[in-house]
Amino acid sequence: MELLKIFDEQKNQIGIASRDKVHEKGLWHEVFQCWLVSREQENDMIYLQLRSERKKDYPTLFDITAAGHLLSDETVEDGIRELYEELGIRVAFNSLISLGVIPYCMKKENFIDNEFANVFLYMQREPFEQFDLQLEEVAGMVKVPFNDFKALWHDDVSTIEVNGFQVGFDGQKQSLKKVIKKEDFVPHPTAYYVTVIERIEQNL
Repeated sequence: MELLKIFDEQKNQIGIASRDKVHEKGLWHEVFQCWLVSREQENDMIYLQLRSERKKDYPTLFDITAAGHLLSDETVEDGIRELYEELGIRVAFNSLISLGVIPYCMKKENFIDNEFANVFLYMQREPFEQFDLQLEEVAGMVKVPFNDFKALWHDDVSTIEVNGFQVGFDGQKQSLKKVIKKEDFVPHPTAYYVTVIERIEQNL
């Protein structure tokens, strides 16, 4: 059973609860999120993970490059493990750029996700092909020009094209090229995406 620290709306810790109870009751809790960006031929590219079809929540949707819950005995710095667990890359915490804490809420039937998201940026310099994905969590990895990603969430365009790879049932990486829209993303609030885009842009 995963135990998480729980908070009031002012981010004062008020106890500890199981992950299931946190989402059942809509209790505020902490997550770690890291967006990866690289520079390619004078263009900034942002990376998106494709969630595995095995995921209980939001399977087969595109999402933050790497993210996860912080357990009750973890600090924000411990969240760095998500990059290794999900993507297979080792990154020092001091190489991340903090984008601050962004609170938001997602709701669906029998599920309320009130999160304090500790958001970070990592400037990816290693080859795109190096990712070794945790297939129970992540089915693929794609990249898209940052300006296209921004245009989508600012409603300047309705679709964007992503390019990358997906891991097949045989464990082999297969090329993935797809036109996607907002509905193909995990439904974080639009205000969350817009805030992240603004803060990333300030650091490019």
